[in-house]
Amino acid sequence: MKEILELYLAFFKIGAVNFGGGYAMLPLLERDLVETRGWTTTEDLTDYFAIGQCTPGLIALNVATFIGCRRKGIAGAVAATVGFVSAPIVIILLIATFLQGFADLPVVQNAFAGIRVCVCVLIIQAVLRLWNKSVVDKTTLVLYLAVFLMTALSGVLPLAVPAAVLVIISGILGVLIGGLRDGKAGNTTANGKEAEK
Repeated sequence: MKEILELYLAFFKIGAVNFGGGYAMLPLLERDLVETRGWTTTEDLTDYFAIGQCTPGLIALNVATFIGCRRKGIAGAVAATVGFVSAPIVIILLIATFLQGFADLPVVQNAFAGIRVCVCVLIIQAVLRLWNKSVVDKTTLVLYLAVFLMTALSGVLPLAVPAAVLVIISGILGVLIGGLRDGKAGNTTANGKEAEK
């Protein structure tokens, strides 16, 4: 029960500062969940973001669910998910209840202008971290460029490929490329052992 409560409180705190969502949250999640708590690794967190991008819902919320499930099964997934959404729900209800025309207030508009700048910086930082972890050789660079061009040119191409299809194709290519690399590594090791004999 203690770990379930810990999951709830950890994601409650993260949800309370979830400005920008998605990739803007990656540095915060990495610092809190990887470096401070040791609940996951940077590689796993990157994988959760990739899966979270392909599944319905908010990326950061999906990541919370994945981590909660990994830590304590279904109960952990529920605790992390509910924790993540609790603070935003309370804040939105308070704003909707007590402040008429909240978004039109000059102080709020100025605050959001500052927050947008911060979110841009966080997203750029997240992209650089993902780049360093994902594009590691010529093969992954070629895959990146192909997916990027198909996405960037989707308005010009005669057939726009949905993002989910690109992710599935990339995953299949990753499996195939990894299998070929493992096969080559196995052959090299076997040949080396035969040469020693």
